[in-house]
Amino acid sequence: MKVNKIIAGLGLMMLSACASTPASQIDVDKTLHYCDVQIHKTLNSLHQADSMDYTMMPRNILQGETKWNLRKATKEEWTAGFWPGVLWYDYEATGNDSIKEEADKFTRSLGFLAEIPAYDHDLGFLVFCSYGNGYRLTGNEEYKKVILAVSDTLATLYKPAVGAILSWPRNVEMFGGHNTIMDNMINLEMLFWAAKNGGNKHLYDIAVAHADKTMENQFREDYTSYHVAVYDTITGECINRCTHQGYADNSMWARGQAWAIYGYTVVYRETREPKYLDFAKKVAQVYLDRLPEDYIPYWDFSAPGIPNAPRDASAACVVASALLELSTFYTGEQADKYKNAAIKMLVSLDSDKYRAGETNHSLLLHSTGHWPNKSEIDASIIYADYYYMEALLRLKKINEGKSIY
Repeated sequence: MKVNKIIAGLGLMMLSACASTPASQIDVDKTLHYCDVQIHKTLNSLHQADSMDYTMMPRNILQGETKWNLRKATKEEWTAGFWPGVLWYDYEATGNDSIKEEADKFTRSLGFLAEIPAYDHDLGFLVFCSYGNGYRLTGNEEYKKVILAVSDTLATLYKPAVGAILSWPRNVEMFGGHNTIMDNMINLEMLFWAAKNGGNKHLYDIAVAHADKTMENQFREDYTSYHVAVYDTITGECINRCTHQGYADNSMWARGQAWAIYGYTVVYRETREPKYLDFAKKVAQVYLDRLPEDYIPYWDFSAPGIPNAPRDASAACVVASALLELSTFYTGEQADKYKNAAIKMLVSLDSDKYRAGETNHSLLLHSTGHWPNKSEIDASIIYADYYYMEALLRLKKINEGKSIY
């Protein structure tokens, strides 16, 4: 009897150990198949129109709706690169040539960006998510030409007197100076890539300068971030720190912190300067320390109404992808910490609570776009789906011992 109890106890310990291992709770291939099914729902819906317009990109699905609201691919529509990116990720996951063809057609709708002046900083989102993934997977030289041209265009927004890229030229008067938003950290990846793939080498310097200026002025002592930093256009002095999409100037907007975690992880990858790895670690830790139990943040960590405030699945997707990359720069417990945290996020996103499933054509529910503007509250949003697929593919590669790039 005593032996049986010992054996039973060991069995419970083993089951407990398995249950505490996040990797045992998600089947990445099965989840990627789910994504493929949902993507085909969207494509089938788009093809039901009288004629297919490849300049119309999925943007959001609001509560009570089943199909994507579409936005024209213009210089003002900052999310237009995410749907082509979703298709490229689906092609990467499935090898389906029909998906590749669709990805190509939607991607080419953004080619005009190589021929016009910069409207704002979002060119990295628009072009590197679409053309960047397309070039990575196909080696198509036409894609590369667009990326290099648009990188030069983005560089025109860099102001040497400030040492940072101007995010919203149209809002200089509103903010009272040169404005730089945390989202801009994501656009640096395209500049780094261009600098080492035939573009102007100075693009590297611009990306590093911007990262340094943002690190210096856009974070508090506890490593939470301000959404917006405003600089004097003549002296370059930081004259204000505020929010545009967060709850308050002194709060941690979830997606803003997500951009910071992702952005500084990329800056470390491209420079291998230890200070950026240390900084990524610190901005990630304050985010992880304040997460709710299911690892999906409220739209702002100081949002009114917590625990009933809206969540932001899109922030969770961005951070999950970033943490998986961050895990590759460490070994042992620290690597496991980041990987397991990312998996916990993906496990929650893979649950019935966050999966769109039969509710609508998206991959995920419960993202928050612009709460102060009462826009896209508790909605399905295309950039959540993009970073969700990126995170899943990164996890699959890590599990298989492959490079995530």
